[in-house]
Amino acid sequence: MKNVIGIDVGGSTTKIVGFDGRRMFGPAMVKASDPKASIFGAFGKFLDENRLTLSDISRVMVTGVGSPALGGDIYGIKADRVEEFRATGRGGLYLSGLDHAVIVSMGTGTAYIAARGKEVSHLGGTGVGGGTLLGLSSRMINIRHFDALVETAEGGDLRNTDLFIDDITTEKIPTLPKGTTASNFGRISDLASNSDLALGIINMVIQTIGITAMFASRVERTDKIVLTGTLSSMKSAKSIFASLEPLYGLHYIIPEHAEFATATGAALCAEEWT
Repeated sequence: MKNVIGIDVGGSTTKIVGFDGRRMFGPAMVKASDPKASIFGAFGKFLDENRLTLSDISRVMVTGVGSPALGGDIYGIKADRVEEFRATGRGGLYLSGLDHAVIVSMGTGTAYIAARGKEVSHLGGTGVGGGTLLGLSSRMINIRHFDALVETAEGGDLRNTDLFIDDITTEKIPTLPKGTTASNFGRISDLASNSDLALGIINMVIQTIGITAMFASRVERTDKIVLTGTLSSMKSAKSIFASLEPLYGLHYIIPEHAEFATATGAALCAEEWT
């Protein structure tokens, strides 16, 4: 059986996966400023690392904001474009093993997608995402790179940036435990370190994504939220989402290879073209 390739072409990063029947293999990522160069670079790297030849590939499925750069086939192999939200929804369900969930795509901004089997619909989105993280960190602490921001946030203390429920009341509120955030950056201290500020920025963005996903899940009537995209791999994001679970009675799920969900879904959509 020949293989199907799924490619997700982002603004600066391209992700690629392969499918042999229903089995995913070889997820890989390349960075390039030119979308077309990124597509061909990712494809060549994938073939080389998985010891495949062009004759081993039956179809290439391409999605993402940079996918229009591909004008036709790839080295003579038929290539089809897949609508990005559909790819993310299909991929999120596949990677999580669920048949119904809200899929959250955390990129430069954030998209919320309802997925049930092969039925996928875009619920909406916000401009709060990875771009927000880097924009705020650039202005506030002069850090412009994702990995540097994550490293700087280690050892940070949110008590030096955020206002919590127990800071404003001693009364017990059943639905709001005392450690719940009342205001992001609501008590920022003059003594706050760069680590405190970095953690505060990450916490604000991830909480906003998680809480907006909660509202989407209530509309969709599911307690399963699948988190995908580059931000899903951030260690601090996992703990922040985990802290929201008991608050809202939800399950925030970060599946293995979550950053490859859209490329995965693109490949799965090949069956719809046959």
